[in-house]
Amino acid sequence: MENKGVKTNAMRMLDSGNISYKPLYYEWSEDDLSGTKVAEEIGLPCEMVFKTLVAKGDKTGFCVFCIPTDCELDLKKAAKHSGNKRVELLPVKELLGVTGYIRGGCSPVGMKKSFPTYFDETCIVFDEITVSAGVRGCQLLINTEKLVEFVGGVKCPLTME
Repeated sequence: MENKGVKTNAMRMLDSGNISYKPLYYEWSEDDLSGTKVAEEIGLPCEMVFKTLVAKGDKTGFCVFCIPTDCELDLKKAAKHSGNKRVELLPVKELLGVTGYIRGGCSPVGMKKSFPTYFDETCIVFDEITVSAGVRGCQLLINTEKLVEFVGGVKCPLTME
């Protein structure tokens, strides 16, 4: 596997913060970059595998939202909790320029800049969740509270009912 053993920027940042994590490698395909496929590949329930979405708020600018892979971001809730009247998801073609990451490999850790980050409140159900390591083919299994604290995250309801 091409990424195995390679330290990503997210891993280096977590290492420098003395935050432990376990890399979980998986096979990926351009044909299916869905989070549900990632969860299937690493053998964890979708509720523990969080995808990272980047949006732009009308008042605060860029915001990061981490939600379970089988859920959909509720833009009204995202706007409310991030202090915006509305938020719009960032077009995929702008993702790399804003975050330094590509679709299917976007991590809440180690973006080009630090953005306000929000985690769906369901993350508290699990001691550990996974987020992207910053590349396709690797997720980081990490203590939920330590991750949220490390990125200065806020826990709140973010998904569709």
